[in-house]
Amino acid sequence: MPSMRDVQQAMRRSLLEDVDGLAADQIVDAGLAPAQRLSIYRNTIVATLANALRLSFPAVHRLVGADFFEGAAQIFARDQTPHCADLNAYGVEFPDFLHRFEPAASLAYLADVARLDWAVNRAMHAPDADRLTMERLATVAPADHDQVCFVAHPSVSTLRSDFPVDTIWRAVLQQDEAAMAAIDLGSGPVCLVVQRTADRVDVVRLDGCAWRFTAALFDGRPIGAALGSAAGADAPALLAQHLSAGRLVAFRLASEADKRCGTRETP
Repeated sequence: MPSMRDVQQAMRRSLLEDVDGLAADQIVDAGLAPAQRLSIYRNTIVATLANALRLSFPAVHRLVGADFFEGAAQIFARDQTPHCADLNAYGVEFPDFLHRFEPAASLAYLADVARLDWAVNRAMHAPDADRLTMERLATVAPADHDQVCFVAHPSVSTLRSDFPVDTIWRAVLQQDEAAMAAIDLGSGPVCLVVQRTADRVDVVRLDGCAWRFTAALFDGRPIGAALGSAAGADAPALLAQHLSAGRLVAFRLASEADKRCGTRETP
């Protein structure tokens, strides 16, 4: 008799890899063949995961259409199973999948639109956190200012794309055909910060220099190293902007490991 673990693994293979075998042997044929019963469960699981992806990637869904999205999502779902029970956290690998997905090759910007979709989804479901105040920062000794490492709000992320993905994303979600027609895909890279505020998710553009400093800062690098990776950034103004917007929630002083890593370049 197979162990419980053997049966569970067989069920997983049946539902996700279409290999019935041992799983079918454990199902009673009571008016419906075991293979048919497994097929019902299999279709339900894949459809549930595809629907979760549709909710997390609304702009991608509208860009490619329902049929294309459903087909891509089902292929992805069969290969990438959830890591936890929260389906809001399912789909982090979907943008990279779309980048490699041959039928989507003609839409070079699609994967980056998906990355923006995911950043917005992540922001929507991130936990709350109290903003860092200037009073707390004032406790740092002047000699340690360059060694301050910040912690970004859980909803905050940064994104850089060679395409105007924020414009595409807004136009698609607003179903603004005129705005879509006016988009110049060769207009140059965009550098974005995504953040949840009290009543919405903001997608903000920064210039390249400000974004490199910001990305390094949000990555937890010492502020001195962040400045070194984006010479020319107006650090005091940017830091004040991030503090005012609630994008920073905590800080610590850099360790020796932080200092060694602080020389790496921001992409």
